[in-house]
Amino acid sequence: MNRVLKGLADLVFPPRCIACGNLVNGIEANPFCQSCFSHVHFIQSPLCARCGIPFAAEEGRDHLCGDCATSKAHFTVARAVGRYEDVLLDAIHRFKYKGKTHIGEVLGQIMASHDYPSFRIIDYTMIVPVPLHRKRLRERGFNQSVILAREVAKRHSLPMNFAVLKRKTWTEPQVMLGKDARGANVRGAFEVTDNEKMRDEKVLLVDDVYTTGSTVKECARVLKKSGAAEVAVLTLARAV
Repeated sequence: MNRVLKGLADLVFPPRCIACGNLVNGIEANPFCQSCFSHVHFIQSPLCARCGIPFAAEEGRDHLCGDCATSKAHFTVARAVGRYEDVLLDAIHRFKYKGKTHIGEVLGQIMASHDYPSFRIIDYTMIVPVPLHRKRLRERGFNQSVILAREVAKRHSLPMNFAVLKRKTWTEPQVMLGKDARGANVRGAFEVTDNEKMRDEKVLLVDDVYTTGSTVKECARVLKKSGAAEVAVLTLARAV
């Protein structure tokens, strides 16, 4: 029955590529057209065992990058589906800045089903999306991280708590700042609303893009301070 209903829906609303908007062959399950899919740069080993940044070499073992080897992080591991460039960047921008929330649902499904190097979503006990400040939420109308996290939680039958982590301070958009300024910008911007709900949880923190990691590092610090046993980070894309 589901196949029949999907077939009828495809006749009325032909599936379109989530990046370019062109029609996609309804027989294929891929949400990208063939041309766009060929330009999605998936992240694979070798990569940093902690922050997940891919190395230039095509062969070799995963190991710590220079930053992770010399600095402390409050998350144990971070992984992303692909590089924040080309087609994946276009799809994220259509979702995030043009209000195409249905694209976000599809991107969340991709996150949920992707096979990550040395990382399993089912090893965690709670999904927590990175929160937006209420002012930004009013401007955008939705939190992109919640939409992504909901699909991950649904696929793996894990609880999602979007209220336990709060962004209490308005900060300037990170995109306009350098690496050092980003860290200072978000310091103290987050708080946990109920420490008891964090106690001994293995938290999977979900966001759309990992750029310098300043936001997720600060979120992880606050979550660990509030009693979380472990924090890992999952994003759709990784700036390289």
